[in-house]
Amino acid sequence: MRMGMRLLLGYFLIVAVAGWFVFAIFVQEVKPGVRRAMEGTLIDTATLMAEVAKDDLLSGHVQDGRLAKAFNELRFQPINASISGINKVRNEYHIYLTDRQGKVIFDSAGLAVGQDYSRWNDVWLTLRGQYGARSTLADPDRPESSVMYVAAPVIANGHILGVLSVGKANNTMTPVIKRSERRILWAGGALLGIALLIGGMMVWWINHSIGKLVRYADSVSGDQPIPLPDVGSSELRRLASALESMRIKLEGKNYIEHYVYALTHELKSPLAAIRGAAEILREGPPAEVVARFTGNILAQNARMQALVEKLLLQARVESRLEIVLAPVAVSDLFARLDASRTVQLSQKNLELRVDHNDLQVAGEEELLEEALGNLLDNAIDFTPPGGVISLTATAVQDSVLIRVTDNGSGIPDYAIERIFERFYSLPRENGQKSSGLGLAFVREVARLHRGTVQLKNASPNGVEATLTLHRRFT
Repeated sequence: MRMGMRLLLGYFLIVAVAGWFVFAIFVQEVKPGVRRAMEGTLIDTATLMAEVAKDDLLSGHVQDGRLAKAFNELRFQPINASISGINKVRNEYHIYLTDRQGKVIFDSAGLAVGQDYSRWNDVWLTLRGQYGARSTLADPDRPESSVMYVAAPVIANGHILGVLSVGKANNTMTPVIKRSERRILWAGGALLGIALLIGGMMVWWINHSIGKLVRYADSVSGDQPIPLPDVGSSELRRLASALESMRIKLEGKNYIEHYVYALTHELKSPLAAIRGAAEILREGPPAEVVARFTGNILAQNARMQALVEKLLLQARVESRLEIVLAPVAVSDLFARLDASRTVQLSQKNLELRVDHNDLQVAGEEELLEEALGNLLDNAIDFTPPGGVISLTATAVQDSVLIRVTDNGSGIPDYAIERIFERFYSLPRENGQKSSGLGLAFVREVARLHRGTVQLKNASPNGVEATLTLHRRFT
């Protein structure tokens, strides 16, 4: 199982267990809470009705007194009330009145008159000056038919004359209880859904940040390092910095090994040529042979000097982790490139077409000029006499695409994947090879500028080199 899914599962289980405990307690407390509220209402009602029944009990007109008349008239006055979606259509109180011996002398339902209720808890306790209440099944075969009774004493001159008990079926509150439980369960489901959504977003953020580090590590192992990503979290940022430090140390070691090997390989040929020329010159050959081999020695020396200078420049660029970005005018870059390559263009009778624009990029001017100069030098080397080279710049959203296009021979298919490798070079028209460091330098400059460089064959012939840089916003 992936780490993100483990985090999400653990987070969701914690929330689910905590939510289950909380909502189980809420649901369990709904019914007792409603019953307690109903009991409080019953005691208030019983106390009030006991005062109403006192006069009837003292006058001896219990069956036709005010209490009896009120309940007789109440039967003909239906209730039509909607309480939070629950419809109430009738009075649900059951009231009975007993004398001081516990005998029922009035019953609102007309069923228990004359019966002895002195043994019921509500009557028994109330006649003894205590709080009397009971819950009794109206139908012994139906557990849901329980009725709660709460009694209050009828007192006159400090003496208990009787007991008035008010009852209400517990199932009348079932809709309220069910509605409350249903709303709590809905709220619990919504809470779990929100928790799952938040957990999913957190896991996505963590996976996204870790994915950046994975892609960065893969790019390092693939010898195509991308800029160090911004992962947001301080812990992941420290991990990213550790990976960057490890990359630098590993690259430093590999850099030295690779460069020593490549430099040895590149210097073998000019050194062998110089040694051969020197051995021939030692034999005292004719003047024309001396001139030819002397020129060969100078040419090989110049080749080695150029290689060393390119290596030093490449090493300085690759050792830099970041640069200070400043606004650079693309038109100024193009103008300097045009002026510095006038001689090479004239020698091969090439036409350089420059796109004049007012675009600006964010970068280091010297590095950009050197990188574009390498791309332009390659175009000059591989374009046949009389050809055309173009320098263009195009703004695309927040980027500027600088293109160097020629109509030369193009890149062979076998070389496309290796064209940016250090010391990899294709033969020019004169059969000679370059140092193979120019395009590697351009790639490093693009990396420092958090941009990209691409080379592809143009149609119908030639090569299009594209350097993508960030646009400067004013």
